[in-house]
Amino acid sequence: MSESRAAIRYAKATLDQAIDNKALEAMEADMRSIVDTISESKELSDALSSPIVNSADKKNILLAVFKDTNAITKGLIGVLVDNKRISLLNEVALKYLIINEDLKGQGVAFVTTAVPLTADLEKKILDKVIELTGKKVVLKSTIDEKILGGFVLRVGDLQYDASIASKLGNLKREFTNSL
Repeated sequence: MSESRAAIRYAKATLDQAIDNKALEAMEADMRSIVDTISESKELSDALSSPIVNSADKKNILLAVFKDTNAITKGLIGVLVDNKRISLLNEVALKYLIINEDLKGQGVAFVTTAVPLTADLEKKILDKVIELTGKKVVLKSTIDEKILGGFVLRVGDLQYDASIASKLGNLKREFTNSL
């Protein structure tokens, strides 16, 4: 919980700095790039969370990977390394995007599925989120085969878990408790 709070604080500070420097679009692109790159690269994710890789190496790796980013992004990387919080980079970027979308009047809905979403299903999900929250949202989807089927939808602080893995876990708990 405290890591999430810390990520929100770093994200808000970064957003404030982006607003002051009129760099909102560049920072949004940088944060999306960070989220996509860390999500797609297991090696980078492992390096950031590894206690074996020292802070200077982590900083050098990130500055090399994100060499074409805004100075604010490079400063964020430096601050996170200096404060020994670099493992939060992906979460900070996600929180930044959520806060920025809220600022623009849009929310971000995260949906996790076992298979890629079709365009029709994506539209149905967006319509349902608008109906439930009253906000226009941007859908960010990820694929996680571990959920077996169904989906997990997260909008802000709300989460709806309709995954097969969750239902199987609930069924297992019921059987265990009834014995």
